[in-house]
Amino acid sequence: METRRSKAVRTLTIFLLLIHGAQSFYLPGVAPEDFIKGDDLKVKVNKLTSTKTQLPYSFYSLPYCRPNKILDSAENLGEVLRGDRIENSPYVFKMREPQMCNIVCRFTPDAKTVKQFKEKIDDEYRVNMILDNLPLVVPIQRPDQEAPTVYQLGFHVGLKGHYAGSKEEKYFIHNHLAFTVKYHKDTQTETARIVGFEVKPFSVKHEYEGKWNDAKTRLTTCDPHSKHTVVNSNSPQEVAEKQEIVFTYDVEFQESDVKWASRWDAYLLMSDDQIHWFSIVNSLMIVLFLSGMVAMIMLRTLYRDISKYNELETQEEAQEETGWKLVHGDVFRAPNNSDLLCVYVGTGVQFFGMILVTMIFAVLGFLSPSNRGGLMTAMLLLWVFMGLFAGYASARLYKMFKGTEWKKISFRTAVMFPAVVSAIFIVLNTLIWGQKSSGAVPFGTMFALVFLWFGISVPLVFVGGYVGFRKPALEDPVKTNKIPRQIPEQAWYMNPVFSILIGGILPFGAVFIELFFILTSIWLNQFYYIFGFLFLVFIILIVTCAEITIVLCYFQLCSEDYLWWWRSYLTSGSSAVYLFLYATFYFFTKLEITKLVSGMLYFGYMLIASYAFFVLTGTIGFYACFWFTRLIYSSVKID
Repeated sequence: METRRSKAVRTLTIFLLLIHGAQSFYLPGVAPEDFIKGDDLKVKVNKLTSTKTQLPYSFYSLPYCRPNKILDSAENLGEVLRGDRIENSPYVFKMREPQMCNIVCRFTPDAKTVKQFKEKIDDEYRVNMILDNLPLVVPIQRPDQEAPTVYQLGFHVGLKGHYAGSKEEKYFIHNHLAFTVKYHKDTQTETARIVGFEVKPFSVKHEYEGKWNDAKTRLTTCDPHSKHTVVNSNSPQEVAEKQEIVFTYDVEFQESDVKWASRWDAYLLMSDDQIHWFSIVNSLMIVLFLSGMVAMIMLRTLYRDISKYNELETQEEAQEETGWKLVHGDVFRAPNNSDLLCVYVGTGVQFFGMILVTMIFAVLGFLSPSNRGGLMTAMLLLWVFMGLFAGYASARLYKMFKGTEWKKISFRTAVMFPAVVSAIFIVLNTLIWGQKSSGAVPFGTMFALVFLWFGISVPLVFVGGYVGFRKPALEDPVKTNKIPRQIPEQAWYMNPVFSILIGGILPFGAVFIELFFILTSIWLNQFYYIFGFLFLVFIILIVTCAEITIVLCYFQLCSEDYLWWWRSYLTSGSSAVYLFLYATFYFFTKLEITKLVSGMLYFGYMLIASYAFFVLTGTIGFYACFWFTRLIYSSVKID
């Protein structure tokens, strides 16, 4: 009794930990750095981003203040693909030494520079910076005082407005930055660790007396000697030709109770948890209810059917058989385009393996948010190594269909899906190149991707194919007739197109709430770090895909239609159609994209995502139906 109780307690504890992990459990990802008073803190600059154009640009694509020499930071594969360009900057602080009105530089823009700044302000570009691996955020206090502060990544390049009494719209630049560095102090060693990096941007038309002298100029609008600081943008700096712009900054240091290991929590707890919980629980309850109904119907119906078939004794009764047993001589007949089905199933297995392992790593906290591009790098490498299972799955199925050329099927499995994705990707990348964006993937990275594909993935698919083909072929539970049986005319609701499209609704319904958060994270530059939720949704998706395919497959066989191979794949795979339709709806209702290139980028990437979702869900449905048909036909006595 005690052991059973302790097992139950352990199971409950694990489940609660998983749900707690759904919030934002992660490992720090990098070693902490201790700073003593007076240590140099070097701010790095990252890309300029906009949710209106989705085209990132490097910080120095605008004529901002530059250090003596621009140095690029080493970046991983995921960072390069995301368009990150991390470089040094002229902003250098001293640990725990506040600074006021530090002048960075000044310049007088020409017509070309003014045009550049105005374009970036129009498109609502944000400037991203990094200090001690923490991204710069702008704190925004909600009107409801009890609500936690919301953080937005980066500050706007500038803003649009007009002077009092004038209707003419003007452009103003954020040229004064009030930084706040939060630190957690170790009481024993007097060292401190950085736990927060915030900024309040201002637009200030700086003034000074006399002529400009880089070292000795004293500003009248902002002076550390008279403790005159910038607290508002009442006299803003306009972006106009031959109007001098002076860039300045303040730094204040605040001691914080937040420990270094949990410094990312404020960034990650951005979304409204209650909505998220309610949505997930709602989705879970609906799917569990449907699962219960489906399981009950299937068990009762099948149990009755198998008992009835096994009790048929006389020849007369046997001749009067109707339903799924009648097609036993055709149900395992190889489908049309069986080679293509093998390729798609193999690719689906590769996807399933990649997503499952990524999810497990993420839930356990290994994909730290501090490791920018880590998720994308992990997924790419896992995709490459899962080629082993893709080759194995496609070769096993191919041999069952009496195929003999395993090398051909392995090559097609290794090349088909990546070739389609690469074709779309190259077109999109060319468009990004044309816009001179930092989001364009450089040739060196392209070469690395091609090497991963042909140097590692393709050989692994062949190894998997060789192992899979060497294994004895799966035996069918019943013999296949030489002459195919004629399929009777089907009812309107058993029409292939109709039943396939109906089958995709349930799997999509299980994930569409989470899909909203994922799309918001990708296209609106917000953090997404609730992998516990995502893992639960992934499990719900697997169960739903399997159950809906089994039910529709059973109805299909009962109406004496034995062409189930492709239909089982397409039934759950059709949820990708709804995913793409939802992405289109999201584009028109939530995004403010107006540029043609940006729209093409959005739909190009969502097309790739929908195609991947089709392959994944189709494979889950196929294997569920494959297991189901083998199970029911091996359970009945066939004369």
